[in-house]
Amino acid sequence: MTTDTLKDLYELGEAPPLGHIPTRMHAQVIRQSRFGEPHSAFQPEVVPTPAIGPDDALVYVMAAGVNYNNVWAALGRPVDVIGARNKGGEPEDFHIGGSDASGIVYAVGDNVTNVKVGDEVVIHCGSWDIRAPEVLAGEDPMFSPSYKIWGYETNWGSFAQFTKVQAHQCMPRAKHLTWEASAAPSLVGATAYRMLTAWPPHNVRHGDVVLIWGGAGGLGSMAIQIASLLGARPVAVVSSESKYDFCRKLGAVGLVNRKDFHHWGRLPDWEDADSMNTFTAGARAFGKALWDAVGERKNPRIVFEHPGQDTIPTSIFVCETGGMVVICAGTTGYNADVDLRYLWMRQKRLQGSHFANDDQAYAFNELVLAGKIDPCLSRTFRFDETGDCHQLMFENRHPDGNMAILVGAPRPGMTTPG
Repeated sequence: MTTDTLKDLYELGEAPPLGHIPTRMHAQVIRQSRFGEPHSAFQPEVVPTPAIGPDDALVYVMAAGVNYNNVWAALGRPVDVIGARNKGGEPEDFHIGGSDASGIVYAVGDNVTNVKVGDEVVIHCGSWDIRAPEVLAGEDPMFSPSYKIWGYETNWGSFAQFTKVQAHQCMPRAKHLTWEASAAPSLVGATAYRMLTAWPPHNVRHGDVVLIWGGAGGLGSMAIQIASLLGARPVAVVSSESKYDFCRKLGAVGLVNRKDFHHWGRLPDWEDADSMNTFTAGARAFGKALWDAVGERKNPRIVFEHPGQDTIPTSIFVCETGGMVVICAGTTGYNADVDLRYLWMRQKRLQGSHFANDDQAYAFNELVLAGKIDPCLSRTFRFDETGDCHQLMFENRHPDGNMAILVGAPRPGMTTPG
C-alpha cells in the first residue's frame, strides 16, 4: 500500500489493514523554529513511521488525550524537549507529543507477550529502562534515572497516526466507552491514584477529609472520584459556583470558591508582621469555609495539590496535624514557600508525587474498566485542531474535565474501528 493510499484512507477516517505498517504517517509536529503559542507551534507534517524494538508496541491511534505538558513542549520552556533529546543522542529534530491514547495494536516486538496485534488498548505515559538494575531489583521504576514521560520527554507520542510505546504501557481499553472518552483520563487518573494511595501512612482512609484543588479540572475530577470510592470525604476548591454541581455529581461532599479569598501567592517574609497577619487572616478564613463545607471543624488529613506557588502556604496551614500535602505540579509557579513551623511542630508532610508505575496505572484502569470512573470528557477536537485545543489550555479557557482529539477515529461516538 502506498503512502498516498494511506492518506486517502486517513482522510476517509478508515484504518489501514490490520498489521499493515506504512513507511510514513501523518502527525501534528512541533519544531524548535516554531516554539511559541500552541496554535502555531503544532503543524501537520508527514514523517517516517517509527521502528519498534523488541520490547515495544506500535499502536494505531484512534484518539488522543490532551494534557498541559504539551503546552510546555510547544512553548519550548521551561525545557526544550527536542534539544534535550538531541543532547542524549536521539537524531529526530522534531517532537510528536501526546501522553494519552486509545488505539489498536498493529505490531509488537519479539519479546512482547502482554499484547498482540489487534488488541484495543489505552496507553499510560510511564516509560523506563525495563532492564535497569534498580528496576530488575524490584524498586519502584518511578525512582529510576531512566524514567520518562512518553509523549513529552520521549518522542513519538499520540498526536500521530501511529505511536511507539513500551509494551507494558498498553492496558486493556474499556470498550463501553468511546475511543475519545477512553483516551482522556489515564494520565490524570493514574497521577491522582498514586497521590492518594502510594504514600503510607497517608493513604486515603475511610472518613478522611481530602481537600482537592482545581476540583473541576482533569486532575481534580479524577481525584474526587478516587477519594470518594475509597470512602473519603472530598472537598473541592473551584473558581466559580457554576462548577459546584459538576463536582458534587463526582462525589464532592463540599465546595469552596477560591475567588472569595484574596491572600493567594507566596508567603510574606516572616519579619513583615503586617503582611503575615494579612496572610494568616486569609488562610484562617479559607479554613473556616472548608469547615463549613465539611459540616464540622475537621481539617483535611490529605491535601491534593497541583497549583503550587499560589496555594502551598494555605495548604500547609489548613492541613491536619500529622497530615500530608501531596503535590504533582506547579501550575501557578514553582517557587512555593512553606512556614516550617507547621512542618516540624505539627509534624505535617509535604510529599512530591509524579505520575504512576505499572501497578498504579493498571489499578486506576481497572476502575475505568469496571465503570466506576467517569472520564469527564468535556470536548472532542478534530486532528487538525490539535494546536487550537492546546491554545485553549494555554489561555486557561478550556472546559472543565478532560479533552480529547480524534486521530484515527473518523467521528465521535465510535467504540469499534469501523
